[in-house]
Amino acid sequence: MNVEEFRDFCLSFPETREGMPFEGFFKNSRSILVFYVGKKMFCLFDLNKFDRCTVKCDPKLIDELREHEGINKPFNLSSKHWISIDLNGDVSWELIQDLVTKSYKLVAESILKKNI
Repeated sequence: MNVEEFRDFCLSFPETREGMPFEGFFKNSRSILVFYVGKKMFCLFDLNKFDRCTVKCDPKLIDELREHEGINKPFNLSSKHWISIDLNGDVSWELIQDLVTKSYKLVAESILKKNI
């Protein structure tokens, strides 16, 4: 998996857009690519490093997922709602896809509930 394949996968979800909202902040955050559904983030990663991604997660599943090698607390986001996934380690591409998909659905469902 490379950065373009991962980007294409994230953009394959309906009504998804990407952005780089941290460009005006600290030097090390300028290359963070964020994927949104509506105005809410569901996945982000550093384009320059591409060593990990951060995804939104059901809080009920986080502790269990963190027992898996390569899934950790996120950097600079709430560890109650987000996980960090090592893209160069023991986490399979299938599990990464599953976690990103669940992240998208979690955020998309929360947007639908607000619009009802």
